[in-house]
Amino acid sequence: MPRAVWILGWVSLLTDVSSELAHALLPLLLVGGMGASVLMLGLIEGLAEATAAFCKLFAGRLSDALGKRKPLIVAGYGLAALTKPLFPLATAPIHILLARLLDRVGKGIRGAPRDALLADVTPKALRGEAYGLRQSMDTVGAVVGPLLAIGLMIWLGNVQHALWFAVIPAVLGVLVLVFYLREPETHRASGKPTLSLSSWRELPKAFWRVLAVVALISLARFGEGFLIVLASERGLGMRWAPLALVIMSAVYALAAWPVGRLADRMDRRSLLGLSLLLLIAADVVLAFGSEPVWFLIGVALWGLHLGFSQGLLAAMIADTAPTELRGTAFGVFHAVGGVCALAASLLAGALWHWWGAPACFLGGAVLALAATVVLIVQRSQQRWAQ
Repeated sequence: MPRAVWILGWVSLLTDVSSELAHALLPLLLVGGMGASVLMLGLIEGLAEATAAFCKLFAGRLSDALGKRKPLIVAGYGLAALTKPLFPLATAPIHILLARLLDRVGKGIRGAPRDALLADVTPKALRGEAYGLRQSMDTVGAVVGPLLAIGLMIWLGNVQHALWFAVIPAVLGVLVLVFYLREPETHRASGKPTLSLSSWRELPKAFWRVLAVVALISLARFGEGFLIVLASERGLGMRWAPLALVIMSAVYALAAWPVGRLADRMDRRSLLGLSLLLLIAADVVLAFGSEPVWFLIGVALWGLHLGFSQGLLAAMIADTAPTELRGTAFGVFHAVGGVCALAASLLAGALWHWWGAPACFLGGAVLALAATVVLIVQRSQQRWAQ
């Protein structure tokens, strides 16, 4: 496995410790401390992810035009680190919204160039494993972050005091990136690409088929802040609510790397179909399981779905994108996912607000089922074409 994959994995791990520590506590600060509604939570989560997605669209194209990925990756992680002190200083929901938007701008700047760089440095035969490895390391951070949140809440008993500790791993991640990442020369198929975003039209049909499934999966899977709120309602309370993210992320981290290796040896669409069945099962359990144990099972299934889908989708995008348009392809991929995430969070917030948590999760199950049908139709069409 190329050295750059491990370095990006460590940076993702440190940054996710910081981000997930904050994200585990922010829903509690908003809903429990500031009196915001679940609908407001959905709006903030959706706008934050949509902001990141649009930034990824431009950053991916810019990395193709420059022929350089590292400057944008450093800028993105650096901005995310600079925003972390804004969370404990917030006194109103609007402050949380602005801080989240800036944080997601950082994520948007780094996301597509980072994913394109992974494809640049990794042989195709190892691509599924490379994306799975980075995703696993990223998700180890998502386990450690909420665990730190729980420990800090037990120790300090104050959300805003605990949020200050998110600054440390974010800064460490930037330092690792600056001093250890080496970027190879970018190879282009023909000439120097322009900065025009119209180049998305040059992406092949296979890319757009993958993107259609991405859109439906993103609509089916709303922000994880809803899991935190549900945890507090299902008997875990405010102090232990971040345990939902710990369990989800632990399962996610354990699954992503082995699934990535498996994806290099078998049909990727079959694995993606299995991930959708796991998401449907998770939604049904979360909708109807009123006891804490059923909630934890549902969260574990959600994490297993993520482990079977996230690295896999990135590898499928890398497979279908021309080398000279890799950054652009990942930018479009993240942009579409972000717009759908905005719609998903708004829809989930509205369903929960007017009809309760079960309606929210059952709506996600219906959309996941629709994505499964599209995947089956696509595979059938490919067989007929052959």
